[in-house]
Amino acid sequence: MGVKFRIAVLASTRGTDLQAIIDAQKKGMLLAEIACVACDRPCLALDRAKEQGVESFLVDKKQFASREEFDGKILEILQAHRVQLVCLAGYMRILSPLFVRSFPNRIVNVHPSLLPAFAGGMDAGVHAAVLKAGVPETGCTFHLVDEGTDTGAIILQEKVPVLSGDTPQTLKERVQEAEKRLYPRVINLFAQNKVKAGGNKVTILQ
Repeated sequence: MGVKFRIAVLASTRGTDLQAIIDAQKKGMLLAEIACVACDRPCLALDRAKEQGVESFLVDKKQFASREEFDGKILEILQAHRVQLVCLAGYMRILSPLFVRSFPNRIVNVHPSLLPAFAGGMDAGVHAAVLKAGVPETGCTFHLVDEGTDTGAIILQEKVPVLSGDTPQTLKERVQEAEKRLYPRVINLFAQNKVKAGGNKVTILQ
C-alpha cells in the first residue's frame, strides 16, 4: 500500500469538524492521514486530538511578536510532518501572506454561510447575521484560502434551510452537520488529485 496523502488540521475551538475527520479516518473512509493538529490556544480541539492519539501541538500565539513569526513556527511543524494539505477547522486566525504562499491552493477553509454571502464574519456572528437578514436558506462553503478574507475559490457548498424559530445556536448546529459530512469528502478530492484551481475558480475532475 502506498504512502497516504498527509494533512494537517489547524483549530482554535471545539473541534467538531476535526472530530468528523478523525472519525472518517478511523472508519477507513478518509483517503488521507492526519499528520498533525496544531492549535493557537488551549481548546477542546487540542484535547480531542490528544485523546485520539493524533500528534498535536499547542503554539501559543502570545509568545510571538508578529503574525509572521507565529505562522513561521506553524510552517516549521507542517513541513517537518510532510503535510500536503492544510485544513482549517474553526481556526480563529487570519493567515499571513507568507503562510498562504507556502501552500498555494493547498489550504482549505470552511465558512458557515453560502459565500460570497455573509463573508468576513466568524462562528455565531455569521448565523446571527443570517437570521437578521431573514433569508430562507444558508449553508456552508469549503473554499481555498488566498490572501484575502473568505475570497478564495469555492470548492463545494451545501445548502441548509433556515427554519422558523431558529436561533444562532440551532442554526449553527445544523450547518455544522453539513460541514461534518462534507469535510472528509473535500479532503478525499484533494487526495485523489481531483481539485484543479486556476483563475480564482475550482474545477472538480470526475
